[in-house]
Amino acid sequence: MTSSYVLLQYGEDPFENSFEDLEGHFAFSVSEFEQNPNLIMTLSREPEWAQLHPDIMGPSNSYLYFGPAKSPGYLVYGNGPTQPMLNSLRQKKDGSTSRYFTAQNGKDFKWRISQNRMECVDSSRNVVATWEVAPPEVEYYARMTLKHSALATVTEILTTLTLNRMARALNWTSAV
Repeated sequence: MTSSYVLLQYGEDPFENSFEDLEGHFAFSVSEFEQNPNLIMTLSREPEWAQLHPDIMGPSNSYLYFGPAKSPGYLVYGNGPTQPMLNSLRQKKDGSTSRYFTAQNGKDFKWRISQNRMECVDSSRNVVATWEVAPPEVEYYARMTLKHSALATVTEILTTLTLNRMARALNWTSAV
C-alpha cells in the first residue's frame, strides 16, 4: 500500500481542468455542467481510477451551483443534500487565509492557503493533501499529493480545493 498518491493537474483555469496520476490514469475532471441561467460546475471522479484504489470512499462527483454573476451558491456531493458554498470556505479569524470545511463523514479539515501552495490538514493537524503550482518548465500546471488517509474524503478534498481556487479567481471577499 502506497502512503501517498500524486495527481498532476492539467489546466490552470479553476473552472476547467483535469487531474491524472503519474501512470496517466485520469482521476478527476472539473468542467461546466450547464449555464441556464446560472453556472453549474461539476467535479467528477473517474471510475477507472477509483477502482485502482479500493480505499476510496465517498461520492464520485460534486456539483457547484453558482448564484447570479457567479456569486456563491450551493454545492451538492453526489445525490446528497445541498449546502451553501460558503460553509466549505469558513474563516475562523478575520484576515486569516485558512479555510475550514466539514466532510460528509463529520470530520473537520482546514486548507492553509498561500499564493502557489495549499495544504489540507485534518483536525489532528496532520497534512492529508498538498497542492502546489508546478515550475513553468513542466507540462502540467500543479501537483497534488494525497496521503492514504485522504482517500476516504478525496472528492470532498478536491472539491474544496477547486472551490477555494474559484473563490480566489472571482474575488469573493468573504473567501480566499
